[in-house]
Amino acid sequence: MPFEADRDVPALIVKFGDYPLHHGGVGAIRSLGRLGVPMYAITEDAYTPAACSRYLTRAFVWRTRGTEDAGHLVEGLLRIGRRIGRPTVLVPTDEEAAVLIAEHQDALAGPFLFPRVAPGLPRQLASKQGLYELCVEHGVPAPATSFPQTYEDVVAFAEQARFPVVAKNREAFVRRSRPAVNGTTRITTREGLLTLARDWGERPGVVLQEYLPREQAEDWIVHAYFAQDATPQALFTGVKVRSWPPHAGMTAHAYVVDNPELADLAERFVKQIGFTGIVDLDLRYDRRDGQYKLLDFNPRMGAQFRLFESESGVDVVRALHLDLTGRPVPAGEQRSGHRFVVENIDLPALLAYRRSGYTTPHAPARATGTELAWLAADDPLPFVTMLARFVRPGVKHLYQLWRTHRRGSATSARG
Repeated sequence: MPFEADRDVPALIVKFGDYPLHHGGVGAIRSLGRLGVPMYAITEDAYTPAACSRYLTRAFVWRTRGTEDAGHLVEGLLRIGRRIGRPTVLVPTDEEAAVLIAEHQDALAGPFLFPRVAPGLPRQLASKQGLYELCVEHGVPAPATSFPQTYEDVVAFAEQARFPVVAKNREAFVRRSRPAVNGTTRITTREGLLTLARDWGERPGVVLQEYLPREQAEDWIVHAYFAQDATPQALFTGVKVRSWPPHAGMTAHAYVVDNPELADLAERFVKQIGFTGIVDLDLRYDRRDGQYKLLDFNPRMGAQFRLFESESGVDVVRALHLDLTGRPVPAGEQRSGHRFVVENIDLPALLAYRRSGYTTPHAPARATGTELAWLAADDPLPFVTMLARFVRPGVKHLYQLWRTHRRGSATSARG
């Protein structure tokens, strides 16, 4: 490997909320841990896959919901920083953590290292409405979107909408409390929309978006790390083959595919808004008009980031650590054709996609290499722990996700 990380500067995986089976955190612990960087993580208990990694120096068991008072969370982070005892790079794995760090930079700047960013920008990017407004302002294609403020607004939208439409929660953070909809919900008729909307209360916390037909669309991802001047130190493009729930959930199977047009779009947008740090973007290519439409902008590390590594051995988490410790980030081409598989959700996703007949035209016929989310020969315990925690409750959860997805798609039948 043509670089060495600063082993005197540890890193802390910051996650809020209860989601112990998070392969992205495990991937970050392994990525930096293999370079000799001391790794710490916030975990729900002492027996999560992340807590069992051989590359973890210490797990800080701290149960949170992600809805606690910001002052409480900041004080908890500072307490952890005092226990580590030296400047530590923060690696947020969810929007709650990314937003908290950005909005409390001055309080956290002593014991922690992180990219400086406009304090309100991560919250705006995590919001569906905030992101859409930035896309409109900077001329970035996005699905046509409406933001109803009342039930009457939903009725007015339904009168002129072209169905099917998609409903999403307006703010990312509501997933920790009482979301109006469970993830991305496809609604096929006016009656189905109005039936759902009656449960949304006086102020619907949703956005209503045009539906991009699966048969006419492709799902793409961009992962990158941008330095303080919004210059990309590492930028990668890939295509989703499968997700769970189908077409609307977490990446289950993806490939690295070179896409200069997409890379240029992402770089220009990030420079325009002035973001600094790791980004995880979801875009859908609409074959009907030939545009890449931005669906999600995650201002933090994405769970599937280990899909992407340059020929010089750099991924976005390594780029973050190198840059914040004053070391150059070596250039290198991405490993085109490499694939990423999330073992515990790719099998049900595979079965669902085969039944639908959906295929991804840009997926290579044969992978040049495979990165598994959980299983690693040099670090087997996270995989074993995942299996032990996943089998019974995990299968039940997958079934519930599938049922929720099916109910959302078939709303018109009950409308």
